[in-house]
Amino acid sequence: MSDSDVHWMRAALTQAQTAAQAGEVPVGAVVVRDGKLIGVGQNAPVHSHDPSAHAEIVALRQAAQHLGNYRLEGCELFVTLEPCAMCAGAMLHARLKRVVFGVADPKTGAAGSVLNLFAKPLLNHQTQVLGGVLAEECVTVLQAFFRQQRAQKSHSASPVREDALRTPAQRFEGLPDLPGTAFEVADLPSLAGLRLHYVDAGPVDAARVYLCLHSAQAWSQQWRSFMTQQIRLGRRVLAPDLIGFGQSDKPKKSSFHKLDWHAAALLEWLERLNLSPLQQLVLVEPQEGTAIRQSDTDTLASQLINLAPERFAGRQSQPTDALSPQALQAPYPDAGHRAALRAWMPQTKP
Repeated sequence: MSDSDVHWMRAALTQAQTAAQAGEVPVGAVVVRDGKLIGVGQNAPVHSHDPSAHAEIVALRQAAQHLGNYRLEGCELFVTLEPCAMCAGAMLHARLKRVVFGVADPKTGAAGSVLNLFAKPLLNHQTQVLGGVLAEECVTVLQAFFRQQRAQKSHSASPVREDALRTPAQRFEGLPDLPGTAFEVADLPSLAGLRLHYVDAGPVDAARVYLCLHSAQAWSQQWRSFMTQQIRLGRRVLAPDLIGFGQSDKPKKSSFHKLDWHAAALLEWLERLNLSPLQQLVLVEPQEGTAIRQSDTDTLASQLINLAPERFAGRQSQPTDALSPQALQAPYPDAGHRAALRAWMPQTKP
């Protein structure tokens, strides 16, 4: 892998991100000849109603138009995802010199994962193939897209209680993703149909597990740096949005929000996660003294420990990220969504 390979794969990643913004699976491609860009493409089968409109095909067409020849001899194609059989066939037919892809595709990859069309000696043209260039960045773009798709499906599939509101998924677009995987749960008895959003990051079997409780002014987004650091150390991090905050459902009345109810709901959720008795579960609160509380000593963390002291191996405070104005306001489109803020922060105005 050369510096040039990295440079052109980043160009393909730019095309992939553009595809994601258009609602297409984020795959991008570029065609290069003699160090010059002659074709670009992004996935577009959905919007173009064209099953052949894969990023590679779009880029090949543009390059062929540029050269005035369907044969692209001496050209290299860079694509963020391993080509499928259709695209691999087109590349061989175009007489490409070289194909470089980012992440392998175990379901439809035709450059070594499912089959390898480029390794067929009976074909009348041989194309060099290199995989794994910026694979981590390429897979991150894909994971973020499908995570958002799952969240949107869950958003529409789980009905909202009449006495609650749900923040539109579009409000969270453009915010940095938390490391890990986002989940929603609404079938716990204590939730009674309210949807709880949480992020689970790091090894499932990690010896130490951190349960991060966000502040009364923020939501799980404030733990992004802490989560990234702990994952690197091989630890697991759980970051829920309490009911009324972040991407969780929001009861309309401030009177709903009682500390003991939130603690009981979290304990029931922890039971659902089925952590091993060998895993040390540590409660983490914001270092800034902004923990959700009913008094100076009665915080959500203290309630959890009082209700289930045997579950927790420790309690600590950690610094959190300062959220941007966009991130702070994203969960709350209007006053109706702010009941939890009013409950825990009497000074907060609608």
